[in-house]
Amino acid sequence: MWRIRYIWNVLKEDRGIGVVEIILILVLIGLVIIFKSQLTSLVQNIFQKITSESAGI
Repeated sequence: MWRIRYIWNVLKEDRGIGVVEIILILVLIGLVIIFKSQLTSLVQNIFQKITSESAGI
């Protein structure tokens, strides 16, 4: 419960990070969690291509 109260106090403060920035960060974290498996496979494919093509140099 103290975490929710702490987050609410941070959101109410006028200084520091604004509400819009916090919402954008939360949306970004949510998207990463939702698309975690797709992002992981994409990064693995990119590194595999880099590794295979760097062997030809």
